[in-house]
Amino acid sequence: MIDFHCHLDLYPDPDAAAAAAQQEQVAVLSVTTTPSAFAGTATLATERPMIRTALGLHPELAQQRGHELALFDQLVATTPFVGEIGLDGSPRFAQSRTAQVDVFAHILRSCADSGGRVLSIHSRGAVKPVLDALRAQPYAGTPVLHWFTGTVRQAEAAIEQGCWFSVGAPMLVTAKSRELVAMLPRDRVLTETDGPFATHKDRPVVPRDVADAIRLLAASWGTEISQAEDQIALNLKALLASHVGELSPAPEGQSLPGR
Repeated sequence: MIDFHCHLDLYPDPDAAAAAAQQEQVAVLSVTTTPSAFAGTATLATERPMIRTALGLHPELAQQRGHELALFDQLVATTPFVGEIGLDGSPRFAQSRTAQVDVFAHILRSCADSGGRVLSIHSRGAVKPVLDALRAQPYAGTPVLHWFTGTVRQAEAAIEQGCWFSVGAPMLVTAKSRELVAMLPRDRVLTETDGPFATHKDRPVVPRDVADAIRLLAASWGTEISQAEDQIALNLKALLASHVGELSPAPEGQSLPGR
């Protein structure tokens, strides 16, 4: 199983969450919200080959943590994965939109200067400006739109622009959301939990809960669960080959190579 967007460092006991993911053989992309959190979060992956750490600066923190961009530039060479980054267009963060745009543009330039990265991108209420920023930096890497909640037209634009998508179980609960997910190219879809922010039965989701997303995705695709899981594994292998091809995935294609 693959959880391509999880905040391991934000669980009450991050080490226990990471240990459980490794024991249960869930490949996890452990995203961060600030560059200063990267080094500490990366220790959760020590001797845990199923876990890899992404370097991020969350748009909700762009105004407060923009001064950490210099640190981002220093660290970006150490990992093929960048996230959580992006833009947030919700009213709550309207005052920080200028800072968000500046931070996101800087990050994309830095990634492009480093040869491109796998990008886990936040786009809530901001799909168009996210796509515009990506278009301005075509060599920044491969964008994976995390928890995409845009319109069908926006999804079509993102697909045309080469974006990938990471999908959580709540995105497959309503008929409208299932219709949106069903239109995404199957070879550009990954699964995620967004733990511990997402919940299941009044508790924070954990990486193994990505099984729910796989089950619902299989139903949406009209396939067996095993077929959906195989497709996701093949997708991950293809994505990684374009960025960390010299570091081969495990035979089952589910571990995340590269630090």
